[in-house]
Amino acid sequence: MNKGENKKPSTSPEKYEGKKQVAYNRRARFEYEILETFDAGLELVGTEVKSVREGRLNLQDAFCRIEHNEAWVHNMHITPYELGNRFNVEPRRRRRLLLHRWEILELKTKTEQKGLTIVPLAIYFQRGFAKMEIALARGKKLYDKRDSIAERDQQREQQRQAVRHE
Repeated sequence: MNKGENKKPSTSPEKYEGKKQVAYNRRARFEYEILETFDAGLELVGTEVKSVREGRLNLQDAFCRIEHNEAWVHNMHITPYELGNRFNVEPRRRRRLLLHRWEILELKTKTEQKGLTIVPLAIYFQRGFAKMEIALARGKKLYDKRDSIAERDQQREQQRQAVRHE
């Protein structure tokens, strides 16, 4: 390598395009019919970011609400960081979602309709920031869940037959 050649770190947009998914709510797509999805920033404090990077969180019982024109995620469990000692916070505290005002108003008007709710789908890191994918969803009935299971089994069987014929 010549002295004149300096290798600078790449700052191209391709470097930042990728998302590093940390957690995924599998039950959400089974229990709800997803109508529309949104990407929201997640306001974390202290050592919560380190715990989330390690994937030490649970979205199973989490839900979102619009309160006083702000979006909040409730009941999301982030395990306290092991080395965080006194800087750790309450694991199930409510956390603010960072959305544009027009997105919050849209979600608020749609959730006031009968049967619609806001469900967290996934948490990921993009360009170093924690983000949450949330969805406007309608709860499925029992027969809808049975249809989903039957459809999934049918697709699986078709894939098996396709593999056998090759």
